[in-house]
Amino acid sequence: MPGMVVAELVRKNTVAGIPLANKLILLIDAKKNVMPRYSKASQQKVKEVMEEMKAGQLSSGRNGKKVTSRKQAIAIGLSEARKQGSKVPLPKKKD
Repeated sequence: MPGMVVAELVRKNTVAGIPLANKLILLIDAKKNVMPRYSKASQQKVKEVMEEMKAGQLSSGRNGKKVTSRKQAIAIGLSEARKQGSKVPLPKKKD
């Protein structure tokens, strides 16, 4: 039953068939991963972009300023991987 959530009602300490305590136990598969999955190609692209940033060669968008933020470098790598067609989850939308 991988990837499934199972709910089980456990009744303990019954007196004349009337339960004294009801406990709802949720059994969740430990292997279930709720984080988004990235393809190997996208992971490789982010790695290459991070190496560019560490070498000081990564520049952002139209203005061409050097990227110093780790988060911005990862975002650039994921964006480039998305353009290549790699499996990358959609970017978070701003409210």
